[in-house]
Amino acid sequence: MSATGDELAGVVDLFGALTRAELSAALTELAFKQGQEVDDAAVTEAIDAAITAYVLVEYDPKGETSNGESDDDEDDESESLLTIGPAAFPTLPPNAEDLPHILDYESRPVDRDRLAEQVRGRLQTEAEAVIAADDTDRAADLLDVSYDIEAWADIEGGEIRASLSAVLPQD
Repeated sequence: MSATGDELAGVVDLFGALTRAELSAALTELAFKQGQEVDDAAVTEAIDAAITAYVLVEYDPKGETSNGESDDDEDDESESLLTIGPAAFPTLPPNAEDLPHILDYESRPVDRDRLAEQVRGRLQTEAEAVIAADDTDRAADLLDVSYDIEAWADIEGGEIRASLSAVLPQD
């Protein structure tokens, strides 16, 4: 089974957020419903590619809050979750609408402000790394994401965009 990043986002959107293992299991179930084989390596690659492209983003529900403090109200260790990112156009693959009825996964709400802060932090860190490495191809990709993120959340990406634009060749 092969799925696009937007199809992965569509599956995740059915639940709000999923762990990697849950998303993999959902894709396995979907492949079964479609009469297809599952290539675990291809599933892992598709998830990784969607994360790299900001179609899916990792969300730490216990991550730092806007005041810089960690939210440690719970005793158990929470696993990071995957949720829809700023470059996603969620699309349901065939038969995916049945997944919430088949899989016993709870619907997880996502704190959009916390998620937006985490994604902005990731974008800033990645931008600094590609600028230092003079990786103009990745800088161009991240420049696109800097526009997407402003439409996706209440985040100002102008500073990141300016630093990325500075390393790109001018036409």
